[in-house]
Amino acid sequence: MLTGPVGQLEAVLDLPRDGAPAAAAVVCHPHPQHGGTLHNKVAHTLARAFVGKGCAALRFNFRGTEASEGGYDAGMGEVDDALAAAGYLAARFPDLPQWMAGFSFGAAMAIKAAQRNAFAGLVSVAPAVERFAADPAPQPGCPWLIVQGDVDELVDVDDTIAWFNTLEPGPELVVLEDVEHFFHGRLSELRELVAGFVTVHGV
Repeated sequence: MLTGPVGQLEAVLDLPRDGAPAAAAVVCHPHPQHGGTLHNKVAHTLARAFVGKGCAALRFNFRGTEASEGGYDAGMGEVDDALAAAGYLAARFPDLPQWMAGFSFGAAMAIKAAQRNAFAGLVSVAPAVERFAADPAPQPGCPWLIVQGDVDELVDVDDTIAWFNTLEPGPELVVLEDVEHFFHGRLSELRELVAGFVTVHGV
């Protein structure tokens, strides 16, 4: 458990097997009102990608999810939860570069967190565009990867591309063919893609 803005947040910290971590990453899970938890397989895949590159990876449950205290806050307080998780990592690993990552709703929360705090990098998988596309906040200035499936039934690829085209300078966008929202059968590909981006950008 770690201390959040409205109570304790349940979390899992994964560490690399060999040696001290080279960086630390927060991983945000999908929508808590639609079954999203820190155990989601895409969130777990993101954590594995970071750990595989020698990073610490912290998955946590947003407020009101499983053992986390508080209640759902419509994507407002959840950004504060993500920042609290980042604060926990910064206190535990004060000398390490820190990344922010997330899937779907969690990707939107990660983007909003990175608009408010500086991170070493940002990974957003199937970001819930409607939660931030109209946000006037400046875009994150760190290296940023967006991964989107072209047959995503929940996050329309055309909406993601249209939003992406408004960004200047743009992040890196990878659209995977025949991939739906939960990356069924393609999680290994997602893990390798994220791991490669992390390697390129200094971990």
